[in-house]
Amino acid sequence: MKLHDHFKVFLSDQVNLNSTRITQLESSVGAIKTAVRSCGWGVHVMGFGEQGSWAHATIIKPLPDKEFDADLLVFVSPKEGWSARDYINKLANGLEAMGAYQGKIRRYSHCVTVEYAGERRIDIAPCVRDRTYEGQYEVCNRTTDSFELSAPIAYTDWVKSKNGIAGGNDLKKVTRLLKYLRDIKGNFTCPSFLFTTLVGNQIQEYDRESKDFADLTTSLKTLVGRLDDWLQANPYVPHVPNPKLPSENQSAGWTETQYANFRDKINLYRGWIDDAFNEPDRQESIAKWQRVFGAKFGESEARQSARVSAPIANKGFGASITDLVERLKTYGAAALMADLSRLPKLPYVQRPKWRPASSQVTVKLSATLHSGENSPEIRKTVSLEPLQPGYWLKFTPLSGVGLPFTSEYTVHWRVTNTDEAAYNAKQLRGDYYAGNRGASRIEELRFRGIHFVEAFVVRNSDNRLVGKSEPFYVVIQ
Repeated sequence: MKLHDHFKVFLSDQVNLNSTRITQLESSVGAIKTAVRSCGWGVHVMGFGEQGSWAHATIIKPLPDKEFDADLLVFVSPKEGWSARDYINKLANGLEAMGAYQGKIRRYSHCVTVEYAGERRIDIAPCVRDRTYEGQYEVCNRTTDSFELSAPIAYTDWVKSKNGIAGGNDLKKVTRLLKYLRDIKGNFTCPSFLFTTLVGNQIQEYDRESKDFADLTTSLKTLVGRLDDWLQANPYVPHVPNPKLPSENQSAGWTETQYANFRDKINLYRGWIDDAFNEPDRQESIAKWQRVFGAKFGESEARQSARVSAPIANKGFGASITDLVERLKTYGAAALMADLSRLPKLPYVQRPKWRPASSQVTVKLSATLHSGENSPEIRKTVSLEPLQPGYWLKFTPLSGVGLPFTSEYTVHWRVTNTDEAAYNAKQLRGDYYAGNRGASRIEELRFRGIHFVEAFVVRNSDNRLVGKSEPFYVVIQ
């Protein structure tokens, strides 16, 4: 499903740079412009220009405890006798001499950076105009002491033109979503300027008014699908020219290993996006979009779904049945079969993140009851057996013939709580956990409700899912 309502909230609350940070950025940049003009570094300042994500309106909120950055170009007239590194060094010296920037200045290869105590950083890049011919733009490489051709204004105009073809600012929004995906997953490398070009290249003039860009979610599906097709057609690092400066290869910084990984991850996420988009069930679609973008997507609706007893406990069973636990104790497991089948499909339950192996193996679970986390076994227990809180259950994965899995495999445990007690305690979980007793896992019985535990067995050599257990339903009275 497209879930426009959730995408709108998700962009506003989780992805877009919030208004407080935008205000801080604008205030800092205003002060920096004044400082650059007045610090006496010896050149004529012609003007300023936004660059990168800030200029393209694709800047996103940083991850927790991370800073965000913005790029500011300072256009200057050429200074006779100055080499490229002089523009960087003299600008840094001038700003360092001003009290407001003492201790905040850092010098890098192409810019002077003002750092604001881990909150934000502003990169100031001198750009020399008309040094050897009219209309020329050059940035300065302090490391190599060389001038490098640049086309910042033309590139920004190119991004805006592609966004105009897509319509609805959807290219900007898709780019923000993909940068957010990159940051939260943390498992592939692609600089923002390269990502912007790769995505923008997938939009052509004939796409104006196309149904492939009918709305944000459709645009996301279209662009990731086209990007994946292009990547799969290029098994080795491709040449990606700056569309407005063909001599610049934007992919030059990629190694073959980094590119192969990026190519693989985009292919994986393309499949997840298509799956979520095509899913007709709303709750299942929320869960599949969460697999792409994390638990913050549709979080409120997903959490509300955990309150499984409220709408169904009394259906046809009388007012004395207050929740699923009471129904189970009164009428037995047969009265719960339809409801139990819904539990693993709740939207906050994280969907598997591994590609399935071509052949699957049987995975069974054995569970033993313990009085404490490190206490000896009291007895074995079975799925749907009502248990008292305060005890512990140890789960052990076994093959179809009752043997443990070898070190060729890793067992991941999906542990999910449901219903009012866990909901109120904000302990719904639904994520994956490593074993805490070798491949086994021990869990405390805490919240009244019917919860479930599953084992997912992944082959280490190729990170493929080779099997999963049926849910083991844990009933806590």
